[in-house]
Amino acid sequence: MKKYVIFHYGFETPTQQIMDAWNKWFASIGDKIVDPGSPLGPGREISRLGTKDLPMGSESLTGYTVINADSIDAAEEIAKGCPMITSVRVYEAMSM
Repeated sequence: MKKYVIFHYGFETPTQQIMDAWNKWFASIGDKIVDPGSPLGPGREISRLGTKDLPMGSESLTGYTVINADSIDAAEEIAKGCPMITSVRVYEAMSM
């Protein structure tokens, strides 16, 4: 089994309905979770050109979850059930 990181994009102020949807999704994938992750707040992007603040909005990276899955296709199917605000991205976590 491989590890995959699901990155969550988009922000809305959490309502009870949003929180219930997240709790239901986490319960449905409980045996596949390696790290449930954490919500992310405002951040900063640091580059050679300097630093800029990253506000919360529809394009913001707002969290991550690490799961086990047999393939990227299986990880995608798990991610499709996520109560996404804007979108999610799935990446394989490569071994070093």
